[in-house]
Amino acid sequence: MLLLQKHVLLLSLRPRATSALLAFRHRCLFSNTRFAATAAAVAASASPAPFAVADYLVASCHLTPAQAVKASKVLSRLKSPSKPEAVLAFLSDLGLSDADVAAVVVYDPLLLCSEVDKTLVPRLTELRDLGLSPSQIARLVLVDPARFRRPTIISKLQYYVPLFGSFENLLQALKYNSYLLSSDLENVVKPNVALLRECGLGDCDIAKLCIPVPRLLTSKPERIQAMVARAEDVGVPRGSAMFRHALLAVAFLSEEKIAAKVEFLKKTFRWSEAEVAIAVAKLPVVLRNSQERLLRMSEFLMSEVGLEPEYIAHRPAMLTYSLEARLKPRYYVVKFLKENGLLKPNRSFYTAAQVSEKVFVDKFIRPHKEAAPRLAEDYAATLKGEVPTRFRLQEPRTGLNSI
Repeated sequence: MLLLQKHVLLLSLRPRATSALLAFRHRCLFSNTRFAATAAAVAASASPAPFAVADYLVASCHLTPAQAVKASKVLSRLKSPSKPEAVLAFLSDLGLSDADVAAVVVYDPLLLCSEVDKTLVPRLTELRDLGLSPSQIARLVLVDPARFRRPTIISKLQYYVPLFGSFENLLQALKYNSYLLSSDLENVVKPNVALLRECGLGDCDIAKLCIPVPRLLTSKPERIQAMVARAEDVGVPRGSAMFRHALLAVAFLSEEKIAAKVEFLKKTFRWSEAEVAIAVAKLPVVLRNSQERLLRMSEFLMSEVGLEPEYIAHRPAMLTYSLEARLKPRYYVVKFLKENGLLKPNRSFYTAAQVSEKVFVDKFIRPHKEAAPRLAEDYAATLKGEVPTRFRLQEPRTGLNSI
């Protein structure tokens, strides 16, 4: 009987114990969930925000917001400022200003991803070994930072510096065309140099030719061969003193454009085919003068000064002088002196036109200080575009080749 009572008592207590156990387990589960959520929130607040490349470029590299957005598109792999900071320190040590750094980053954003110790410092050492100063290296970086990162720049400089005569000459050419540093030396540049040497040009001539037009080195050899042929076709033979100038004049001009310019010269200056050939042989660059300039020159030299076509063809250098700052002011002086008996009638205008400014003043202005006290003042006024009344000319006479 006693055992039966105990059993009944246990059965009555079991639901209460089970209910309490379930409640305890629920409280534990809720606590664990809250703990996990709290831990996750703490971890999230502790992790750094993603690296904002565009903001960094504005703040540290001095780019404009628009430049930064554009540059950031190629810098998506940057996850921290560690590499850019090292690169910026390297550029600062080279002596680049904030403006220089901004220009470099805009030109070559990927420079910020460079390994300073593995790429930039070794390149710096190699360039110093070539004899470049820190300031020269800095200027090279400004010209083409992308090529600066590549090891091939060393062999290119080893070839180009002797060819151009100095690093400064090479730098001038690079400012016109930095593609020199990426061109194929063996298959493009060296064959072009060999051809130019065959034409009688020395390295000094090649440098003078290619500093303003470096594409003469980087264009395909077949194209340079065609240019050489066109220079010969305008009447300037290989090996002549003017061949370099002829090559420069016809570079990148088609045969059609050259033919059109020859026809224009014949019409404008009333030249024969032979006279055009004479003028071009003496001054190949006349082929590159604009039609407007040539028209104004012909109107002044032929209509106002009264020079004959043949006279001009044999003295085409006059076509290179400034009309407003040289030819007109000097002509007014010469005309004034002749009209007042202060200069021999047979003294040629070309003589006055071709000398330097100092020589012109010494020979045509100062000797007449007493006879024409206002001559220097009037001449100075013409250089500014003014024409004093005493310099006004009568109707020009034609055929005055001695003027």
